[in-house]
Amino acid sequence: MRIYSPDATILQALRGSGIDLIVDETNLDSLISDAPGWVQANLQPYKDDVSFKYIAVGNEVEGGDTQKILPAMQSLSDALSAAGLGNIKVSTAVKMSVLATPSSPPSTGAFADPSVMGPIVRFLAGVGSPLLANIYPYFAYRDAAGTIDLNYALFQPSTTVVTDDGGLDYTNLFDAMADAMYSAMEKEGGSGVPIVVSESGWPSGGGGTGAETVDNARTYNQNLINHVGNGTPKRSGPLETYIFAMFNEDKKQGDETEKHFGLFNGPDQSPVYQISFST
Repeated sequence: MRIYSPDATILQALRGSGIDLIVDETNLDSLISDAPGWVQANLQPYKDDVSFKYIAVGNEVEGGDTQKILPAMQSLSDALSAAGLGNIKVSTAVKMSVLATPSSPPSTGAFADPSVMGPIVRFLAGVGSPLLANIYPYFAYRDAAGTIDLNYALFQPSTTVVTDDGGLDYTNLFDAMADAMYSAMEKEGGSGVPIVVSESGWPSGGGGTGAETVDNARTYNQNLINHVGNGTPKRSGPLETYIFAMFNEDKKQGDETEKHFGLFNGPDQSPVYQISFST
């Protein structure tokens, strides 16, 4: 699972669970100035019985703060090694807008600002960490003004097939987006850096384009679960993927659809729809 801050109540509840965990830290300045203190406060008390897998240094960081990502990652990586926790991987979570658009076919994928992302990718390659990527075919479909087939976005049979270099064929939008990110990393010396899909999902309501019915959300998430064990045309093998989100967020600000990404309703924890994690 992934949590978006090192919340002590959640970490306490996870003791002994065996659940692998991504923990976010969005205060990059605190990591730059005192990463050892952050490790001591947020990881050391739980290191024996909470399974920390990745630390996400920032989530979808934009603007001038992007310049802080790499020094924060470097500082945290050094602090983890010094604390004997070097098995915890340091990364950052990015959204698809870090790519120049359009990125179709996927082999044309390139970073919009390689001066920021290039050094980050090379750091990840050097320490053996993945890039955490938030990949949402829903937003691409919503913003495409009717030029993307809904079935192509939902992993359903579609007349859309994108043929790329080397004879790679894309029959769904998720694979195309993931492989565009891989292509961008290859251009920056990160051909060996894996992707972990740190968020993906589809809203079950809110009235936006594609979010008119619960069935679209159920179809996307179930097909995502069934699909990611196979990898992508560019990279075969299981693709580690996190569904966003566990709960609907009825008090979240912004577009109404943002409140409806959950598998469960927040107040009573009832399922929004039935879904199977058995594949």
